[in-house]
Amino acid sequence: MTELSIEGGRTLLGREIGETTLAISGGCIADVGNAAYGALGIDARDLLVMPGIVDIHGDAFERQLMPRPGVDFPVDVALIDSDRQAIANGITTVFHGTTWSWEPGLRGAENARGLLSAIETLRPRLAADTRFHLRQETFNLDAEDEIIGWMKDGRIDLLAFNDHMDLTGISKPAKRAKMIERTGLSVAAFDQLVDRVLSRADQVPASIRRLAEAANANDVATLSHDDNSPAMRAGFRDLGVRIAEFPINEETAIASAEAGDFIVYGAPNVVRGGSHTGWTKASDMIAKGLCSVLASDYYYPAQLLAAFRLAHDGILALPQAWSLISAAPAQAAGLADRGEIATGRRADILLIDDSVALRPRIVAVIADGKLAHLTDAGRLRPATTMPHKAIAAA
Repeated sequence: MTELSIEGGRTLLGREIGETTLAISGGCIADVGNAAYGALGIDARDLLVMPGIVDIHGDAFERQLMPRPGVDFPVDVALIDSDRQAIANGITTVFHGTTWSWEPGLRGAENARGLLSAIETLRPRLAADTRFHLRQETFNLDAEDEIIGWMKDGRIDLLAFNDHMDLTGISKPAKRAKMIERTGLSVAAFDQLVDRVLSRADQVPASIRRLAEAANANDVATLSHDDNSPAMRAGFRDLGVRIAEFPINEETAIASAEAGDFIVYGAPNVVRGGSHTGWTKASDMIAKGLCSVLASDYYYPAQLLAAFRLAHDGILALPQAWSLISAAPAQAAGLADRGEIATGRRADILLIDDSVALRPRIVAVIADGKLAHLTDAGRLRPATTMPHKAIAAA
């Protein structure tokens, strides 16, 4: 029996938006266009009905783990709070970008292991489909065997190759200071650690190759981070790494697009009108067809806001802008069951009040067929039943 119906909303179907009714059953979209009897209904008149947002790169949860430098909160508390934030901003599939670095502290081994374990334990209690995106710092050589074991056991959903060693030098003092603060080390101890790590630089390329081979063998999608040249991107592509995450110049983005790679930029870049690092402007890349995915990056509200910003500014029509935060990231991550509204797809659906330009408001979130978030209870319709036939008296 249908469990939930969404009635009368302006619904994104393929590349068009039109009014229809959706029936949801067993966590899936059971029917498009027909009224559903016996179901709890949501009146979606005057609202947009859109597929749930898929976020393949987000690390905003780190602020719940460590809201101030040196101030830690329990990982379960942080993840539950992050889940509420993600759902309230329309993110129904979230990949927590967990960095495992050669550094101690927030991005060290203990936290990476703890986060993976906590995500696996808490997953049944979380409203968003919560997945593990491991961001491996490529100089973190000692972690290689353990990471390969995790992939063989099916514990990693995405694997990114990061290299932030350039931030350890004196040329970027603000970034360096933040990194040192995050580790909890003294400046002298940090410099000594960097020297030890750099002494093994010749071993890094072979480690990347082995990790990429293991990811390919275990169907784990892979990303390269901050590609700075077409040659760098080509090197990762040759290893089967088909997602370019934040290419830092247009030349590299063009080479990625020509090769058919997925290209990820941060949605905050679109909302703010540019990169906080001074690198590529995402809206320009989108206008040139050089971006296929927008991620929340460090701010959960950004994906929703970015899609409407792109439509408002005339860069993309809303259906195409929405693909950047739903269908395309689902495809990049290998999730064929979500990202669009169609019969048989996973029922991850958003109801959005778009009456105020550039300020979309989430009214309701259905995640895996369940009503996970609602801001207007007046839109609920009690369950109805088909009328029973009268039984004649004997």
